Amino acid sequence: MAFLGSAVRRVVLAVRPPLSPLCRTSARSYSSEPTKEKNVPYEKTLKQEVQASSGPTKPLPRSADAVVIGGGSLGCQTIYHLAKMGMTNVVLLERDRLTAGTTWHTAGLLWQLRPSDVEVELLAHTRNVISKDLEEETGLHTGWIQNGGLFIASNKQRLDEYKRLMSLGKVYGIESHVLSPAETKDLYPLMNVDDLYGTLYVPKDGTMDPAGTCTTLSRAASARGATVIENCPVTGIQVRTDDLGVKRVKAVETSHGTIETPCVVNCAGVWATKLGEMAGVKVPLIAMHHAYVVTERIEGIQNMPNVRDHDASVYLRLQGDALSVGGYEQNPIFWDEVSLNIVFSTLKQSFTADHKPLMGEAPEVRGFFLGCGFNSAGMMLGGGCGRELAHWIIHGRPEKDMYGYDIRRFHNSLTDNKHWIRERSHESYAKNYSVVFPFDEPLASRNMRKDPFHQVLTEQGCVFQERHGWERPGWFNKEGPAPVKDYDYYGAYDMKKNVNYKYNELLGKEYTFDFPPHHDVIKSECLSCRHGVAVFDMSYFGKFYLTGPDAKKAADWLFTADVNKKPGSTVYTCMLNKRGGAEADLTVSRLEPGAANLPLAPESNGDAYYLAIGGGVAEHNWNHIRTVLQDQGFRCQLTDHSEDMGMISIQGPKSREVLQEVLDTDLSNEAFPFSSHKVVNAAGHQVRAMRLSFVGELGWELHIPKDSCLPVYHAVMAAGAKHGIINSGYRAIDSLSIEKGYRHWHADLRPDDTPLESGLAFTCKLKSSIPFQGRDRLEKQKEEGLRRRIVCFTIDEKVPMFGLEAIFRNGVPVGHLRRSDYGFFIDKTIGYGYIRNPDGGVVSADFIKSGEFTLERMGVTYKAKAHLKSPFDPENKRVKGIYA
Repeated sequence: MAFLGSAVRRVVLAVRPPLSPLCRTSARSYSSEPTKEKNVPYEKTLKQEVQASSGPTKPLPRSADAVVIGGGSLGCQTIYHLAKMGMTNVVLLERDRLTAGTTWHTAGLLWQLRPSDVEVELLAHTRNVISKDLEEETGLHTGWIQNGGLFIASNKQRLDEYKRLMSLGKVYGIESHVLSPAETKDLYPLMNVDDLYGTLYVPKDGTMDPAGTCTTLSRAASARGATVIENCPVTGIQVRTDDLGVKRVKAVETSHGTIETPCVVNCAGVWATKLGEMAGVKVPLIAMHHAYVVTERIEGIQNMPNVRDHDASVYLRLQGDALSVGGYEQNPIFWDEVSLNIVFSTLKQSFTADHKPLMGEAPEVRGFFLGCGFNSAGMMLGGGCGRELAHWIIHGRPEKDMYGYDIRRFHNSLTDNKHWIRERSHESYAKNYSVVFPFDEPLASRNMRKDPFHQVLTEQGCVFQERHGWERPGWFNKEGPAPVKDYDYYGAYDMKKNVNYKYNELLGKEYTFDFPPHHDVIKSECLSCRHGVAVFDMSYFGKFYLTGPDAKKAADWLFTADVNKKPGSTVYTCMLNKRGGAEADLTVSRLEPGAANLPLAPESNGDAYYLAIGGGVAEHNWNHIRTVLQDQGFRCQLTDHSEDMGMISIQGPKSREVLQEVLDTDLSNEAFPFSSHKVVNAAGHQVRAMRLSFVGELGWELHIPKDSCLPVYHAVMAAGAKHGIINSGYRAIDSLSIEKGYRHWHADLRPDDTPLESGLAFTCKLKSSIPFQGRDRLEKQKEEGLRRRIVCFTIDEKVPMFGLEAIFRNGVPVGHLRRSDYGFFIDKTIGYGYIRNPDGGVVSADFIKSGEFTLERMGVTYKAKAHLKSPFDPENKRVKGIYA
């Protein structure tokens, strides 16, 4: 327990001699002797979990609308919110007793600030449920204690992160204060502040009592008609296949009876993977042991705030007149490696590959929902996530943008890959308290999915990013290759640490909230594209075909734009959920019917469409389309050819000159207009060429069969040599696209944003009579006026911004930036964010024009100019090939 020494020195040694032997220890045992039961701090121990139960506490019903499995924080919150939303014929099954799993030993801390706007909102709902709603409904006290939270910073970067949180908190009305070491000492006299850089104090943070909270939740749910049954382990999940070949949940089996149900909710914590296996559902998490200790009584500790010392990787929770101290080390013990006698004396947490929970409907089985993998944050996120999960079950989707938690964010090839799960979950544990930097990348489980250009780009200095398992180009290092090496577990488990690791060194230089050292490299890539020509490897894009008898009906319903133009056309469009929120943006190309020419064209004797989708969200898109097809009963085939084709995008004023030497077709505006596509020959190889741009320049995408990728790439680079062609990466795309005002899905366009709010009304066929999913919501919103809308901001001072910066109008907070980057052509910082009218009224153009706006970055405000159109090429001349 290396973390313990720093924690004790931080607080206890400031006022007393070294601590006497700790009592009531519940920590990982490093000796060969098992920890004794009397040392475990709670009466309820893990050993009791495996004792024979006395049978279910209530009779099992024959059927239910939903069965929640697991009586921890998420299970109790989910059944409470299901009942509160009106679904009362629901059952919770707990294998032992409520909170018997991970929940009983959780610290129960609740912090209000996180580096995510959605998580701030989720935490706020949890706090409201625990501190107010439950007590008002039941008259019972949940055990909520508002003693505040204190975040310790030992260096400038950490304090910068806290200042970012403080600025975001102002948008949500969360009180917080950045304190000097002296001010920290006044607040917390017991603390040794000699090595502090500063702290962040949040007065209304607090502590929850796990048992009290879950008991009160279950009583509130029961009062609304829900049934909570303890001592009833689940032994199986029945799955049926419907007439369309779709697998659906049928029933839950136990030793004491079977409950027929169309919906199962897996809130089983560390047992979630086993429960998933019962239904043929992959649950990518792994359990690790988490150590914590409880100190003796400390005089003067009463009523002090809870503390997080992120740099020491520890938390200190006030527990009466003592402290509970827990930490995260780089060598956690995996649950599957622990001998039986140690299991009984240690604690388990489930960790996921990206340190985010697993939620939503499983891709494999309809009606099987996940609510697990909360990475030690199940208590604090439980209220917000329980509410969203309940809404998901009842209405088919959550209210908030939960994509970051959605199981569909992972590609299906990874979710049962033990190597990937183990490495990535270890890294997420080891980095649990690391500073969340804007351009961080994982080191674990890399090179899982590589496109045909990977090796040649590596040789040219490509610094890769990981998305969806793919290695995609981030930027190009002028000092030579920087390949990604095998994961070294940060030297844990006697693994030899990687040495002379150039990629890791470059990544370390990204660990800043300032402009990174290679800022000028990104500038060079961007300006080469704006003034000359650049090639972007976008092979990781999803590439799907939609065919079949009902393909046209499906396309009309799925896509907001009218994609049924003549074959050879390509249309930028959105896909919506039932609430009118954008589930995706993509391009849809109408194909000529004919025989198969895979992978470039499917066999079709009717309507057929080629869908090109951002690779990081391809799995989400695939499942959204498939779900809609199933729900609507469309007779269609959706086929995935993402792995069969590469894709390069050649962009810039000189792109036509370069490609005219490579492609055997006329590239003039008349012969090859914008938003069109053709199958052509490129250096003797067939490719699908599309005239499109994701950066706002004249350019084409080449969609290339896998075996033809390298010959075509080399031909393009050879033809472009005299024009100064360069390789460029996604860091440049981020800058170029925000400069042009193009949206990035899940940044400035999310499932809780409508196309009208996000400035994409032009993608919606509202002037036609063609129905599409979400249309009714858009028509209503258009009639009532927009209560929120996206706005572009620029600032004249050269300061870096990355998103989450607060937006003020006339001194009043009205929103925050979703995405921000530096625009090198206009030479300004650019940010996009959604703003609201503080009075709740319509956000009109006049409302925007008449306001004086400022952006707050780390507590410092900057004057900002609001734009109703992109400040770069607002007339779209450059994509048409019109250059002054």
